[in-house]
Amino acid sequence: MKFELVYTKRAFKDIQNLDQHVKLRLKKSLELFSVSPFDHAEKLTNHSIGSYRFRVRDYRIIFDVGDERIIILHVGHRKEIYRKK
Repeated sequence: MKFELVYTKRAFKDIQNLDQHVKLRLKKSLELFSVSPFDHAEKLTNHSIGSYRFRVRDYRIIFDVGDERIIILHVGHRKEIYRKK
């Protein structure tokens, strides 16, 4: 079963600010992760920003899962993604 990827406005804006090669790497990884997200995800201890995260080299994708959907909440560099905005 493949999960549908849904992007929030914030996640879309985060992705638009990234370099082109990083965008392509994230796209390929998300397509792979959407087949079996829990095999690649780690649960977050701080649920105020999201429930799970994917790791793609130095970038993190914060997301929630519901009704066969992966809801992408935030995307950013590992040094900045967990800081409060």
